Amino acid sequence: VQLQASGGGLVQAGGSLTLSCAASGNIAGGNVMAWYRQVPGKQREFVADMSNDGRFEYSNTVKGRFTISRDNTMLYLQMNNLKPEDTAVYYCNIRFLRSTYWGQGTQVTVSS
Repeated sequence: VQLQASGGGLVQAGGSLTLSCAASGNIAGGNVMAWYRQVPGKQREFVADMSNDGRFEYSNTVKGRFTISRDNTMLYLQMNNLKPEDTAVYYCNIRFLRSTYWGQGTQVTVSS
């Protein structure tokens, strides 16, 4: 299983970005795809996830500003009203059958 995240970049505070993540390989049904983020020196932090049957969850820090969506094994994260504290490397993952697979990260930098 492989995941490829893209869409990061530099944006001013208040701006928007959309991240994408493509999962490929032998993926079982009943899976959940998620976004996490990490800043240097801190633990990786949950952002949002969505199951293949449409159930979703957000962290309180992004609720109301970020929207997660997916189309089969493509995962998206629409990020609006970005804040400098959203600056991080964003990672996507997929989990199923008690295994979790991670993609490489994509850097999001929000300038004040």
